[in-house]
Amino acid sequence: MLAVRVNQLKPEKIWRKRYRHIRDFEQMLYDEGTIILKFFLHIDRETQKKRLQERLDVPAKNWKFDQSDLVARSKWDDYVKAYEEVFVETTKPNAPWYIIPANKKWARNLLAARIIVACLEDMQLSYPAVDYDPARIIID
Repeated sequence: MLAVRVNQLKPEKIWRKRYRHIRDFEQMLYDEGTIILKFFLHIDRETQKKRLQERLDVPAKNWKFDQSDLVARSKWDDYVKAYEEVFVETTKPNAPWYIIPANKKWARNLLAARIIVACLEDMQLSYPAVDYDPARIIID
């Protein structure tokens, strides 16, 4: 949806209705018992520049470089506006966005893991009960 909007590949009436589609789909998932966690891993413009340059400078990373990244980068501000609208339009109590600062990969991983762990703890999961005494079973 973002590239369609930023690059004007389809008229606004086409991509704008996708917000409703996303909300409706996520509501259906939630109604059926799915827990939805959406993460946006945000890097700043300078960090993106550094990472793109590393893809050119480090031979083992050359395969990661794509010219289209430079085209998208030239539209940074347009993408920022598009993402902001996505967050506003598709953040709901049953399907929140978590915007994670991702310049430092270790911090990104820690923050995302903490959110996931908190969600799992809130679920109060437990092992299913068994209808036998495991201590009385002997395996030969």
